[in-house]
Amino acid sequence: MVWLHLAVVLAAIILGARLGGIAIGFAGGIGVVGLSLLGAKPTTAGMPLDVISIIMAVICAIAAMQVAGGMDYLVDLVDKVLRRNPQHLMFLAPVMTYLMTLMAGTGHTAFSAMPVITEVAKENNIRPARPLSIAVVSSQIAITASPISAAVVFLSSTLENKGVDYLQILAVCIPSTFLACLITAALMLLWDKRNPRSALEFDPEYQRRRDAGLLDTTSHAGRELKAGAKRSVLIFLAGLVTVMLYATAISDKVKLIDPKTAPMPRDAAIISIMLTVATIIVLSCKVQPAEVLNASTFKSGMSASICVLGVAWLGTTFVKAHEKDIMTLAGDLLKDHAWLLAVILFFAASLLYSQAATAKAIMPTAIALGVSNVAVVASFAAVSALFVLPTYPTLLAAVEMDDTGSTRIGKAVFNHPFLVPGVLAIGFSVALGFLFGGLIIH
Repeated sequence: MVWLHLAVVLAAIILGARLGGIAIGFAGGIGVVGLSLLGAKPTTAGMPLDVISIIMAVICAIAAMQVAGGMDYLVDLVDKVLRRNPQHLMFLAPVMTYLMTLMAGTGHTAFSAMPVITEVAKENNIRPARPLSIAVVSSQIAITASPISAAVVFLSSTLENKGVDYLQILAVCIPSTFLACLITAALMLLWDKRNPRSALEFDPEYQRRRDAGLLDTTSHAGRELKAGAKRSVLIFLAGLVTVMLYATAISDKVKLIDPKTAPMPRDAAIISIMLTVATIIVLSCKVQPAEVLNASTFKSGMSASICVLGVAWLGTTFVKAHEKDIMTLAGDLLKDHAWLLAVILFFAASLLYSQAATAKAIMPTAIALGVSNVAVVASFAAVSALFVLPTYPTLLAAVEMDDTGSTRIGKAVFNHPFLVPGVLAIGFSVALGFLFGGLIIH
């Protein structure tokens, strides 16, 4: 029966991937229906409502900031940094998207930086595919290092009883993922330098589009910002710092506030603080609430929430139905070869399309199997393998925004420019995670 159930899960995910976008979540619901008809017992306890609640609250704050002009302000900062240092575009592009995701807790902030990255690359005869690919990958991996991402919060809550707290997870994940992205960027740059025809001018598709006059010459520099743009960013940053300080204060390691008597648990604090941030931005920056509903970050964030709901519920239903079989088959293997957890997370994430959903579906079982704390935290970066299938929103956006045609998906589906940097970045993140984890987690 397990293979029949697995076939249903894969069929639902493939259907969702073919339809794309929010339909991935819809298809997850079809899969749950199929599993239930075949004997699996889905329950509302398996629905990732805590993860979705955090995503929605953070997205509300980000969307309010976007309407207030905050995203334009951040993009202008990115634009200034990249234009002043175009020779370092391969490093600065992923650094910018990494930091934006680290701050916001969602990789969808990368959408706003992509036009600038493409523009600067074209101006300096660099194939946009290179900086765009590593920038997209960095925006995905940074989720596993963001203090307010649903994935990090879930992992932290899962490991608390195992003696690993929120601060230790961040102390391992932030340096390991950041350094991994830089190492990957360096290797991609070295590869291009060894190839004398790597410059944009040698790309045949670029040449065709240039000769046909199909290139976009619009500049994204020098836009007029709204009056509350900078203020909205500062308010959001203040909310982020508040979340981190509160989570630190109630952690088992610090205990400035006894977790048992704290005003509210960490998840509730993140949700309430982010909603408060959205309220303050609306009030102080004179944002019309109705405009928040039409913000691109709000739409993409709510779409992501539905995808997590459907796919994570589907994955959890399957895992719960066969938990004993999975533990019997994988238990000894993972105990002896803990690094295989990263491989499992990698392939699961490529199907589940969400870092938080993948962590929620796999991590509790891995911990129950006795995988060490160090291995769990080190392997965590592998939940960011959303680039394997070229259907994730930020990946598709990069393809669409590169009007030179250098960022393109091949006929074999998997031959796209995001796969190699993605695999490298996750590989380095996991390796560095084991290194830092061994020093920090005891």
